[in-house]
Amino acid sequence: MIKEAVATGETVEQAFEQACEILGVESHEAEFEILEMPVKKTFGLFGGSPAKVRAFIKSSPAQSAAEYLKKVVTAMGLHDIEVSIQEEESGAQLSLTGEDIGFIIGHRGETLDALQYLAGLVANHVENTYYRITLDIGNYREKRKETLEVLGRKMAAKALKTGRNCSLEPMNPYERRIIHTAVQEVEGAKSWSEGEDLARHVVIGPEEGERPQRRNNNYRGNSRSRNGQKGGYRHNNGNRPARNDASGHAATGNTTPRRDSGDMPLYGRIDKKN
Repeated sequence: MIKEAVATGETVEQAFEQACEILGVESHEAEFEILEMPVKKTFGLFGGSPAKVRAFIKSSPAQSAAEYLKKVVTAMGLHDIEVSIQEEESGAQLSLTGEDIGFIIGHRGETLDALQYLAGLVANHVENTYYRITLDIGNYREKRKETLEVLGRKMAAKALKTGRNCSLEPMNPYERRIIHTAVQEVEGAKSWSEGEDLARHVVIGPEEGERPQRRNNNYRGNSRSRNGQKGGYRHNNGNRPARNDASGHAATGNTTPRRDSGDMPLYGRIDKKN
């Protein structure tokens, strides 16, 4: 991406300085091209023309992203914000400094991530190759990285102890990579990603998979008898299960026929049929 400005002056030097002022850069930061040399007036009175110079600067992807961020934070009501650029392999890290800029981070870095995404789009319009932009404020990225590493190892240990998978909250690709790397340090644990788009999250579990849960075989107090009554069989003084006799009375464990009085025969009279 090239920014340029054209200016005139009595001399080439004056025209170049004027063009740099239009660009908002110092003269040592720009290159220039002479479009027209100055022509002196004849006899100091007639004709003549000023020098015309084209000054230009080649913006790198990081510089374009930094300029874009300055415009955005200014629109958010922040002033005197500085953007430092640290070039990295196939990208750059931009760090914002200034007063009262903490709110730009947002809840768990959501606002910071959004600005980083937009700055990355601007940077990748400069050149055809992929250029990665990382945006940071007050060393937030490093602190967040340490927190995620601790979380990843802790949840991996929990998964191994319980034998169950643990699902984490949705995270962006950068934070999910941190979790995956931390889990690899815990022997016997593994991690993978599930979900789509904003719901994509990391799941951590044992390498052999989840252990089957033990079933409770103790049914005391919860079993049911064949007639559907809770509590199982009902016992009478340690004898056999209670039954009903022909008269509908509950029979005891004693199987001897019951007499109602001593005057009555053991059995009723049986008449012969005619």
